[in-house]
Amino acid sequence: MSPDRKIVIDVLSHATSAPAQGVGSAYLEQTRLLEELGRDLFTLRYNKSARKADLVHVHSVNPDFYFRMNRKNLSVCYVHFLPETLKGSIRLPRFLFSLFCRYVVSFYRRAKEIVVVNPSFVEPLERIGIPKERITYIPNFVDERVFHPVSSEEKRSLRKGRGIPEGSFVVLAVGQVQTRKGVLDFLKVADENPDLFFLWLGGFSFKGITDGYPILRKEMEKKRKNVLFAGIVDRKKMPEYYQLSDAFFLPSYSELFPMSLLEACSTGLPYLVRDLDLYHPILLGDYRRGKDCDEFGAILRRLSQDREEYLAAQELSFRMREKYNRGAVYRQWKDYYLGLLKKYGRRPS
Repeated sequence: MSPDRKIVIDVLSHATSAPAQGVGSAYLEQTRLLEELGRDLFTLRYNKSARKADLVHVHSVNPDFYFRMNRKNLSVCYVHFLPETLKGSIRLPRFLFSLFCRYVVSFYRRAKEIVVVNPSFVEPLERIGIPKERITYIPNFVDERVFHPVSSEEKRSLRKGRGIPEGSFVVLAVGQVQTRKGVLDFLKVADENPDLFFLWLGGFSFKGITDGYPILRKEMEKKRKNVLFAGIVDRKKMPEYYQLSDAFFLPSYSELFPMSLLEACSTGLPYLVRDLDLYHPILLGDYRRGKDCDEFGAILRRLSQDREEYLAAQELSFRMREKYNRGAVYRQWKDYYLGLLKKYGRRPS
């Protein structure tokens, strides 16, 4: 094997098969990163089989990828969720849900190496039998060339024709409509703060098996003057919704490293999240967080009324944008892949 030839990575993914998933966005960003910044070092092949590769990188847990991870290849599995984080996302009969969780555990164990998007996932993976030395944390990121701030004039222009009252303070939430995402809390905060305008980007990606589907659908259909559900939006149009907003609100009860949060930060939006332990190692400074709807409402009102508070929160977003940028994360992926090849003796040093 020539040390000068490019490293061949077989990329296995159906992450974009269901619309508007953070997993799909993370997959697209990561592969585009390698295609652009790593074009002189890596060759990516998508969902190919039979031909020899230096690495097999699995991005989704589809059954057709299970046996592609075997003793002969160097397989990396990208972990975007744990079995317990599926609760509140999909609704299945108990025995089917239990069977699927066991399958996910088996899938992760089968890989030679694991990449997690949040360091808080290392311990749970250890508990299901994956050694710590096989687990590596590499964060998500977004392309700051696509998700970027715009002027006040551009913001006003983007709002035209989208049903947003003129002069509104727009609070944006992005994610699938499901119980885990805190949609009901989002609506409660909206009801208690009629002077603010609330915009939700996303829909029922898993349709009828979405957890809480009947209740959530009923609530979404209620007419509220200060709430707009924009539905599932093409990714090319998504930056515009961030850019027309004033603040980002993520009331989820469970997350990993949400792409939507990084997109908001890259666009310069102050952000508010639920106070979850998993955010502590990845978010910077004294970020805005709340435990319940009363706290959420109070923080959003301060952001809408206090300019100094708004600018202080926005500064944290800009710091996040700087830390989780494409150049820094590419260097992590490059060092990771090269380190694995050396560790397993797959290429000459």
